[in-house]
Amino acid sequence: MELVVGGGIVGLSIAWRLSRAGRPVTVVDPAPASGASHAAAGMLAPVSEVAYTEEPLLRLGVASLRRWPSFAAELAEDAGLPPGVLAPSRPPGPFGGARPVPSSPSRSGPVPSSPARSGPVPSYGLDFRADGTLDVAFGADDLAALDELAGFMDKLGLPVERLTGRECRRLEPMLAPSVRGGLLAPGDAWVDPRRVTAALLAALERLGVPVVRARVSELLRAPGGPGDGSGRGPAVVGVRLDSPAGGGDLPSEIRADGVILAAGAWSGELYDLPIRPVKGQIMRLRSPEPLLGRCVRGMVHGAPVYLVPRGDGELVVGATQEEMGFDTRVTAGGVYELLRDARELVPGVTELEVAEVVAGLRPGTPDNLPLIGPAGVPGLTLATGHHRGGVLLAPLTTAILLGEEPESAALCSPARHQPAPGAHDRPSGPYDGNSGSEEMG
Repeated sequence: MELVVGGGIVGLSIAWRLSRAGRPVTVVDPAPASGASHAAAGMLAPVSEVAYTEEPLLRLGVASLRRWPSFAAELAEDAGLPPGVLAPSRPPGPFGGARPVPSSPSRSGPVPSSPARSGPVPSYGLDFRADGTLDVAFGADDLAALDELAGFMDKLGLPVERLTGRECRRLEPMLAPSVRGGLLAPGDAWVDPRRVTAALLAALERLGVPVVRARVSELLRAPGGPGDGSGRGPAVVGVRLDSPAGGGDLPSEIRADGVILAAGAWSGELYDLPIRPVKGQIMRLRSPEPLLGRCVRGMVHGAPVYLVPRGDGELVVGATQEEMGFDTRVTAGGVYELLRDARELVPGVTELEVAEVVAGLRPGTPDNLPLIGPAGVPGLTLATGHHRGGVLLAPLTTAILLGEEPESAALCSPARHQPAPGAHDRPSGPYDGNSGSEEMG
């Protein structure tokens, strides 16, 4: 039996795929689908998120985006969701809200294009949409930056369209009159992560996969010491659980043939990893009718802001990036910045109802690439460090672990950040949980 530690979108996706492959698996998380995946906007936008220094991450994103339509269709089938029907979720409340109910890239040459659309794309009950991302500019400097970005994308063979300000407003009439131009990435998509994790939990239940709602306090090691010949200490053979408050029927330990660590920002609390929490505050607004038809991004006051529409009229605005440790407080400053910047792009947002503001923790790595693959110690596999891209990279992550993407696996191998021989598990200590494996947008 394999054990997945972490019940965010990455951990749940891994468990689902392993079970589909006929491999016994169990998930452990104190509150599945309640971490970064719950806060995330769900942008599947490798093209519009491209940066000059992040071409390897771009290649991973494009490869994963190509897998999303089949991933969504198979998940909807296993969860019992007919195409186009929304997965059930509890309506969120303000400032916190309720939780939801439970082609390989190469290292050089052109990046494989994002999948082209031909007609409507089924939502698969996940609010999966592929209408592209519009990146807009306000001033001459912004326009110049978009021109450079367009040239870079063209060299990589990525589909983009350069638009004037008038053409931008023709696509999105609610844009500010001050928008002077834009760049359309027609292959970008987005999905509602809360519906995805609700569907994953439903699929796991239908497949008979146990979900143990408990906090992992430490990894269990086989008898022996650092001198057993591995250079990294004895094998990982399971996990130890915190005792539940007030007692309970949970075991103190769970033994496994292999452990997959997918605990997001908390992964480094269980094993020595170069992962840090990156706080993101994100806002959800509500209107009777959708305000936008596609994702809109822009640079405002030197900081990026995005607006992601939902099919039910919700508009997600995000997200801050703060190096604040494990702080998940919603702050007045964060709310102000989100609304101020969103209003610069789409003035009409100030008329919308504030449905929710939450903060989550992205699992960041030094090079912004995830850690996927063997940890370097027997019995432990990593699937963490996805930073902004957990939702986007969930299908590719599962494919890598199933041996379907060897070239992608090389790009995000944990070996590039391997600690010195003799490094060992982190001592157990207080932390908020194991879930959360995602981008905040």
